[in-house]
Amino acid sequence: MKLAPTDLEQITSTTLGHYNQVAESFREGTRDHDVSQNIDALLRHIQGQAPFTILDFGCGPGRDLQTFTRMGHIAVGLDGSERLAQMAREDSGCEVWQQDFLKLDLPAEHFDGIFANAVLFHVPGQELPRVLRQLHATLKSGGVLFSSNPRGENQEGWNGPRYGAYHDLTSWRRMLTEAGFVELEHYYRPAGLPREQQPWLASVWRKPV
Repeated sequence: MKLAPTDLEQITSTTLGHYNQVAESFREGTRDHDVSQNIDALLRHIQGQAPFTILDFGCGPGRDLQTFTRMGHIAVGLDGSERLAQMAREDSGCEVWQQDFLKLDLPAEHFDGIFANAVLFHVPGQELPRVLRQLHATLKSGGVLFSSNPRGENQEGWNGPRYGAYHDLTSWRRMLTEAGFVELEHYYRPAGLPREQQPWLASVWRKPV
């Protein structure tokens, strides 16, 4: 069933309202999450000389912005939540853009890499192809997109006050390929557990030269 513009507005306002409301607890609850495997997966595929210009898409309160900055890279954050974007600016000292994921305004061919960790699943499935093309367009030629999402059986809907779309690998591959990306690798997280205990699908993609 196609979502109407009013449905999309409600999805955005309700989901962002939730994150604004729980911003402090979200920051505390995710402060110690170890995503070094994901950061390494992005950085090892970026070609050329560091430092790299990285877009932390859905940066939240800025934890990973701080990591990229400590590593010597130029990190820019983007989040839809006003409160989380404010936290990210204060905590990281980085430039952070507050933008609705469904109304992106991104510079063309600007970033060496995009780190989309636990975020793209919030984009409704019917809008995802457009958003992926916008991410493709903001990457430099040869640039790299990292994504990690909770996987599923291609269903979407409300999970409490948050909207989510949960894709399997086949569906995710199709959408990224149609958006112009080439797959570099994928893996499931957390590492070292049986597949049924690995709810996260991580994947790395290149914008062809």
